[in-house]
Amino acid sequence: MTASIAKADQVGAEPASLLLDANNVSLSFGGVKAITDISFDIHKGEIRALIGPNGAGKTSMLNVINGFYHPQEGTITYKGKVRRRMKPYQAASSGIARTFQNVALFKGMSTLDNVMSGRSLKMRKGLFWQMLHVGPARAEEIANRKKVEEIIDFLEIAHIRKQPVGKLPYGLQKRVELGRAMAMEPELLLLDEPMAGMNLEEKEDMSRFIIDLNKEFGTTIALIEHDMGVVMDLADRVVVLDYGKKIADGTPAVVQADQAVIDAYLGVAH
Repeated sequence: MTASIAKADQVGAEPASLLLDANNVSLSFGGVKAITDISFDIHKGEIRALIGPNGAGKTSMLNVINGFYHPQEGTITYKGKVRRRMKPYQAASSGIARTFQNVALFKGMSTLDNVMSGRSLKMRKGLFWQMLHVGPARAEEIANRKKVEEIIDFLEIAHIRKQPVGKLPYGLQKRVELGRAMAMEPELLLLDEPMAGMNLEEKEDMSRFIIDLNKEFGTTIALIEHDMGVVMDLADRVVVLDYGKKIADGTPAVVQADQAVIDAYLGVAH
């Protein structure tokens, strides 16, 4: 993929400024420890991958970042401010968007309306103006609709813009979900297995969209992905979790050669 070349060009570049810092984060459910003493950071403008076996705590970590879970120990610092008990809607309004392991769309609504729902935080006019649908409210909707159409064109889904998403193939549904997240214009986009269940062609398309989103829009991305080829092509840095603990953190090449990662995840013999 061209991603390998794009990332190789960044070797030796100055690190981007810090966007998010997870410091000694621990999360338990009853007596089960989902995350234990995890620390890592995300720099502005990078693609940061979280990898590890099933049950390693990756999705739990994303849920902590976007406020769905609150850690029992440790802190999340986002844009220089320590967040203690932020709710998901507060995370969204501060510039954090995410997609989910299982597609979470409004299945009876069209592609256009699903992507448009991601603009809800950008709609400033009150209910009164929304009901009248005239004047400032109409102008606001037109401006937001234009932005959504740009996203639809970017993701190459104009041909399904009026189709109910529940009738679309799984790969296209994942693309629509990405579009809805993009509509929020996030500073930090969390992608939970964006290529799960996709064939090779669909993965290549999604990889291209992620790279372009990062490069053209400047969106910082943290993603969970099991396809190691995709991770090595896309990611600037990789953090590896196993049984809720961090076992490695570094560039794709460094992580891939780490014996602890090989033993726990890659499955390559000594």
